[in-house]
Amino acid sequence: MSSIWTRTPTVEAMTEGSAGTAVRSLGIEYLEVGDDFIKAKMPVDERTRQPFGILHGGASVVLAETLGSMAANYCLRRPEQVAVGLEVNANHIRSVSSGWVYGTARPFHIGGSTQVWEIRIENGDGKLTCVSRITMAVINKPG
Repeated sequence: MSSIWTRTPTVEAMTEGSAGTAVRSLGIEYLEVGDDFIKAKMPVDERTRQPFGILHGGASVVLAETLGSMAANYCLRRPEQVAVGLEVNANHIRSVSSGWVYGTARPFHIGGSTQVWEIRIENGDGKLTCVSRITMAVINKPG
């Protein structure tokens, strides 16, 4: 399989680019880049749990949008472009109360004006906890 990336993503570059953001505040860590995916993990702890002691759905969406947005921006065709979120949805399948969740973003569609990504989030046992889809708009960088 050939790579989908127009710029080569690295764990180090993504980590550096996420300094001072919600990504860092929630403890999200990039793990792996493949020919057609980016993978990260997020802790299920006091930063990401809701009042009932389980992973907050909004935290899952932050992980999903982080992965989809990061991946989309490594697939742009021109340097003056940026990919920004247009729509995101999530179906919460299984609750998680501790440990880590692992998200993997893969493309459904990489076009010149839109991209659509699927993000699967699993618990430490590899069981699906959330499935999300993000649609990205490809626009020219502001300014």
